Amino acid sequence: MNAANNISEWVRLADMDMATARHMFETYSPKPIEIICFHSQQAAEKMLKCYLIFRNIETPKTYDMQTLCEMCVELDTNFNTIYRSAVLLTRYGVIPRYPTELVLIEQDAINAIGYANDVMVFVKNMIPENSETTK
Repeated sequence: MNAANNISEWVRLADMDMATARHMFETYSPKPIEIICFHSQQAAEKMLKCYLIFRNIETPKTYDMQTLCEMCVELDTNFNTIYRSAVLLTRYGVIPRYPTELVLIEQDAINAIGYANDVMVFVKNMIPENSETTK
């Protein structure tokens, strides 16, 4: 099995990103808002890519959640349900990882965790358990 196409591995990595974001939000003081937002975005990004892999679509090398979600919508219009949540996560993908003028506050972390959770739950429901694919 090609590890890059192993759906359960993509889900595991997304779950770790989500768990990291939640753990940091719940236990750190001060809260590392940028890192929480980043891990939230990463969790959702991995799940969208996981769905594309499940549908045998090559995943682009991008952090742009709009692009990824639009690719998923082309395969299944039900992805419109999470489109807004996915797109709103884009700003947390790369920008907060480097010095920037972007100022994030605790509400951003709350929003990012919520948006990522929406995407993760939705995509997990779109992929049958124990699904695997190889190219």
